[in-house]
Amino acid sequence: MSSVAMIFPIRRSRAATRLPSIGGRMARALVDLTGLAVLLALWALGGWLIARNPATVAFAGFAPEPALRRLYEMVADGSALAAASPSLGRIAGGLAIAFMLGAPIGVLVGRSALFRRATHLPFQLLRMVSPLAWMPLAILAFPTWNGAIIFLIFAASIWPIIFSTAHGLRKLDPDWFRLANNLGASRLHILLAVVLPAAAQDVLTGLRLALGVAWIVLVPAEYLGVTSGLGYAINDARDTLDYSRLAATVILIGLIGSFLDALILAAITRVSWTHED
Repeated sequence: MSSVAMIFPIRRSRAATRLPSIGGRMARALVDLTGLAVLLALWALGGWLIARNPATVAFAGFAPEPALRRLYEMVADGSALAAASPSLGRIAGGLAIAFMLGAPIGVLVGRSALFRRATHLPFQLLRMVSPLAWMPLAILAFPTWNGAIIFLIFAASIWPIIFSTAHGLRKLDPDWFRLANNLGASRLHILLAVVLPAAAQDVLTGLRLALGVAWIVLVPAEYLGVTSGLGYAINDARDTLDYSRLAATVILIGLIGSFLDALILAAITRVSWTHED
């Protein structure tokens, strides 16, 4: 068989495998859009029912049309960015501290049976305490409200990072370490060439879970004495009975949170050893 005859079947095969992939992405996008359309329809129905009821007509600002119009105005006049920027800074600070402490602790939990046994009960006890339960202590311990909020975010996000990192380390095949030692690899080489690539997916998954928890804790934490942030914006809109702004801020929180989650999910996909479902 000639080389040309050998090449063309390969090209046809690649094209054949590419088409279902494109079709699969279109099908997934259609499913995603369908789910979003159903959510918007239910939201519109709820807004219509609220507007028709004389007892709830004051809350008509929660309907899609006034909420989305107000969101557009907030984005255009910069108030959306002004509200989101302090919250993003607090999330970044709390997650950074949680990651810097949680990842090394997770490595110890995953690699040392003695450390894992010694810390199991204390960690489980502390993990089951609601992060918001630390609020009075945070107010007393930190000189600023901002520091107290960052601490609450840290307290909420450190546990997913620790346990996901430990899970990733415990999955590693011991033969990999023996092979690396036999090849003369140092501890630093083993960490960089074996541990980090193999456990990266679990570590990032822990960071993704931590982000979700921290994003939920952020809003009630910002009900404290701060005068900035998304939580403060919701509280202020409630106090002024500006329900369209309140609904627009809720949408903004969902959009920003989804975008941050998508960024981490993309990073997980890049380091994943498994094929996409």
